[in-house]
Amino acid sequence: MRFPVAGFRFPVLVLGSAVAMTGCAQAPKPDAYGNVEATEVIVSAEASGRIASLSANEGDRLAADAVVGSIEATELTLARDHAVAAREATASRVDEVARQIRALQAQRAAAEAQEDAARAQARALETERAIAQRTYERTQRLFAQQAATAQQMDQAEREFRALGERLQAQNDQVAAQSRQVVAHEAQVAAAEAQQRTASRQVTSADAQVAQAADRLRKSEIRNPQPGTVLVSYAKAGEVVQHGQPLYKIASLDVVDVRAYVTEPQLAGVKVGQQAQVTIDAGAGRQTMTGTIAWTSSQAEFTPTPIQTRDERADLVYAIKIRVPNANGALKIGMPVDVQFAGAAR
Repeated sequence: MRFPVAGFRFPVLVLGSAVAMTGCAQAPKPDAYGNVEATEVIVSAEASGRIASLSANEGDRLAADAVVGSIEATELTLARDHAVAAREATASRVDEVARQIRALQAQRAAAEAQEDAARAQARALETERAIAQRTYERTQRLFAQQAATAQQMDQAEREFRALGERLQAQNDQVAAQSRQVVAHEAQVAAAEAQQRTASRQVTSADAQVAQAADRLRKSEIRNPQPGTVLVSYAKAGEVVQHGQPLYKIASLDVVDVRAYVTEPQLAGVKVGQQAQVTIDAGAGRQTMTGTIAWTSSQAEFTPTPIQTRDERADLVYAIKIRVPNANGALKIGMPVDVQFAGAAR
């Protein structure tokens, strides 16, 4: 009675072993094993103070340059307003000095015109005096020859001496006008020096305004790159210092798989080459195509959690495979199987 039962079971066991052997033949051993990585960025506070708001929770997808929070910046706002007011006052001083310079330049131009007129009048008096001198000398000769009267002699002398006095007075006026022009030039130069000083003060005030605005801008918490928040380190209401971490973010649309290969495999691995990355997905397996983006130039001892094709190898080389992850199937730290194409196998 037992013989038929044993006879029945034997073919079943043989069939099961055959199926298992067929399954092994269809699923070749991976060329390498690795883990999923992503470029993680820790966003830190750029200002010190109390967090007024922060909307960067774990799992949130954030866009690049998005404002996700702010740090109380009342003092920074007051400092910026003070710097702007000081800058405006200094700029007003520049405009005021510019108006003074224009007024002084007009006064100098008027003084130069008066000086030119005085010099022209002095030249006319010199001409008249020269004529009077010749008349006086001719009258003297005529008087010596008794051809002119004493009255004519006295008249010619008076006119000659009067023109000499008028010429001297005119020359004195020319000298005074010249000194006035020089004084106006000195005033213009002093005002221009004040204008340059005020302009430099405006430049310094502009720098202070820009510095205050930059510090105020840094009180805004801006997300540096698109991605998913992995860890949140701070909450609204907490007091943070400059440089204190707020949250960690990484882009998961494209991830890297870090795997290790032996030296014989390395010869067939090239940057730009495609590789198949396989993961466990529910009840089955999911395979995605990636591109080898980097290979290490130095060997290292086999990391503890890594298995390689040749488990006896002591030294291996790290590689990175860039894999699109639009559906989000690949998670950071997830183990994957790697199958190379072509010569790398």
